[in-house]
Amino acid sequence: MKASLFMMIVTTMATALATAETVNFDDMKPGAAPAGWTATQTGSGTAKWSVEKDASAPSKPNVLKQSGQATFPVCIKNDTNIKNGFVEVKFKPVAGKEDQAGGVIWRAKDSDNYYIARANALEGNVTIYHTIKGKRTEKKRTNMKVTSNQWHTLRVDFQDNRFTVAFDGKKAIEWNDETFKDAGKVGVWTKADSVTEFDNFTYGAK
Repeated sequence: MKASLFMMIVTTMATALATAETVNFDDMKPGAAPAGWTATQTGSGTAKWSVEKDASAPSKPNVLKQSGQATFPVCIKNDTNIKNGFVEVKFKPVAGKEDQAGGVIWRAKDSDNYYIARANALEGNVTIYHTIKGKRTEKKRTNMKVTSNQWHTLRVDFQDNRFTVAFDGKKAIEWNDETFKDAGKVGVWTKADSVTEFDNFTYGAK
């Protein structure tokens, strides 16, 4: 009993000591790419990442918006390097004929090598992939209702080779993989012609 109580205390302390940071884009200049981020893409096309005002933002007044068109637009937080931890974002799929997707990436080496979990309003599912040398490969998916023009929350917890994806507070996917074992950067992701807004980007190490 004493051992169990000790482990509970240690676990609670470890959780409390997990570092977390949130970026809400509210102190950034509207109309420009966010400072401290690499606004880019995987593949061809031209992604357009910019800080914009949105009255519906979970954290008013600004959001990060992707309104260009590219294979996979990605925006990477430069000063991150996390092996085990979590990444979470609120996102709103606004428009897109081919796709209406929002995602998070983790353990990113660069814009061509990373893990990604995304939710798609046109397909109505949540999917996890890895992208290696610019090639995205689907690993697991779950059908879930993803509503356009509504804010949602997407989160991934990653510990060693185990990943857990949650959508709007519900567990969506669990997956094990060892492609990217080392620490890497975190960020956000869209696909094709998705016009997507992001807010309250939160991440931390465990």
